[in-house]
Amino acid sequence: MSGVSLPLLVVIDDDESVRESLPDLLRQFGFSVAVFASAQQFITSGCADKTGGLLLDFAMPGMSGQELMAELRARGYAIPTFIITAQADDALRQRLLEEGAVECLFKPFSAAELLRALRLVFQVS
Repeated sequence: MSGVSLPLLVVIDDDESVRESLPDLLRQFGFSVAVFASAQQFITSGCADKTGGLLLDFAMPGMSGQELMAELRARGYAIPTFIITAQADDALRQRLLEEGAVECLFKPFSAAELLRALRLVFQVS
């Protein structure tokens, strides 16, 4: 870390293994992390005001990652969003980028791929 204060990243994924492993990696990169099992949990948490970035699963029960992105935009939030998905579909990736996602990573992704994506927005060493 170069002394730059990194923002709070929020991981939203219905997969427990992702919620357990991804925060550890993000903390190694220097981020503070909060974790939610659903988009609805995040919305009702009141955490959006202090969220600097979202790592958001695309396919979740209830509200999808894509729907959450639209809902946050409608509420006036401009939170950098990184979609993570098991659907390795380039057309889907392109659509999500056009809808405002910073990056779309296909699961499983490497630590290097995640770091490269985060560097698009944040000054991560």
